[in-house]
Amino acid sequence: MIAARLWAGAAGLGVCLGIIMMPEAGVAQSIRVLLAPDVQQLEVQSDQTIWVTDEHDEAWSYRPVLRIRVRGRALILNGKAVASDQLTLRAGNHDLKLWLNGNGRRTALHASDDKGGLQISGVIQLLRRGKGLLLVNHVDLEEYVKGVVPAEVNPAWHPEMLKVQAVAARTYALYHHMLSVARDYDVVASIQDQVYRGRQGIDERVIQAVESTRGLVVTHQGAPIYAAFSSTAAGITEDAMVVWSKDLPYLKGGVECPFDLESPYYQWKASVKLDTLEKSLRQQGFAVGAISAITPLTYSRAGRVATIRITHSSGELTLRGEDLRKALGYTLVPSTQFAVESVGQDVVFSGYGAGHAVGLCQWGAKELAELGYSFSSILRYYYPGTELQDASLTQAPPVLPTPSAPPS
Repeated sequence: MIAARLWAGAAGLGVCLGIIMMPEAGVAQSIRVLLAPDVQQLEVQSDQTIWVTDEHDEAWSYRPVLRIRVRGRALILNGKAVASDQLTLRAGNHDLKLWLNGNGRRTALHASDDKGGLQISGVIQLLRRGKGLLLVNHVDLEEYVKGVVPAEVNPAWHPEMLKVQAVAARTYALYHHMLSVARDYDVVASIQDQVYRGRQGIDERVIQAVESTRGLVVTHQGAPIYAAFSSTAAGITEDAMVVWSKDLPYLKGGVECPFDLESPYYQWKASVKLDTLEKSLRQQGFAVGAISAITPLTYSRAGRVATIRITHSSGELTLRGEDLRKALGYTLVPSTQFAVESVGQDVVFSGYGAGHAVGLCQWGAKELAELGYSFSSILRYYYPGTELQDASLTQAPPVLPTPSAPPS
């Protein structure tokens, strides 16, 4: 049945491959990526002149280094005070390298960045918000996708899987771009949306995957979909309504995924001290006393923990499985497909999968690609009832509630 659905998806798509595989080349879409909030100090380098413009169109030039720090209502640019709440930085068509500064030393924007800093294309915008600055990268959509693919999956994976990730990342970005006009940015460069690390990890395989699918997005009724994806489903996929209260026909769950057995996250076990659990829940705003028992209460149709009951010295607390993951950390409790046992002062979680399991399963898609399925049939399998379409032909999706958890 699984193979039949995949074959049907591929066959249906093949009728219009001539149109889909050759999208209009013209539509260049800029995506606004939040690289960091509340920036106090920033160092920027380029091998070309760095041009800085404020909100009043006053401009300055620097080469090869620009250091910016917040001091009260002023911004200090290489030692000179500038009265501005908004700066735009560019180096023509050349890249910029970025570091955060603090305590007399510069640090990477992301833990995986090397000493070369975060190298990005496009334009940097600094927006004063409160006592700090938002650091926003305005970057071409396709260049953004190139920065997401190697950050989300291994670029050595099968070329068809890289195409799957490219289309999903492009779709997710465009969906949020269409709905975020009133915000300062479209997406965040972390698991809150999808991981983006600029030029890091981009190689010929990544470039080929992005360029060969240029402009293609997954659509439902002519609009880009909420292209959720996660690492390892380890079973059937989950309904977006369970995780984010999003009622979306293409994310209703129930898609069988027996393809991710090779994932290092397929089966896992984690242990946490009771007092650590209590502290973590309190930090998330839950009033709990000394915990005496923790028991899964209800399950989703996909078999994941929907709600969990925590008995403590001040009474009982019922919370969603996803809220427990958030409190303890998404890496400690990789999914809500778990069982719980108590061992003395420890709580042991043993489970399967990683991520929310809504939509595309990355490790499952990897296996399907290796089995010979095309990127288009894999996307249609994990997002039932959808089509591939040129982004220039799409319309805005309907406004839906903001998700309460990251997409991966």
